[in-house]
Amino acid sequence: MAAEEQKAPGEGGRILSWVFKNLAGPPTVENAVQGGSRQARDLWKQDLERRKQWSREQRERKRAEREERRGR
Repeated sequence: MAAEEQKAPGEGGRILSWVFKNLAGPPTVENAVQGGSRQARDLWKQDLERRKQWSREQRERKRAEREERRGR
């Protein structure tokens, strides 16, 4: 009983812990990208690269705006 009292709020008790460990289990992402088809992997990689490029452009745009404000 003392061990249950030390748990953080929301962690649940013995039954909930057992259900999580034995039935639900932690989420796994093994083979999330590798498990799909070659086309799906290639599209995912292209999408990721487009997102990275967009982020780089946004950082550069914000940097240029800051530099412009400082230069005035």
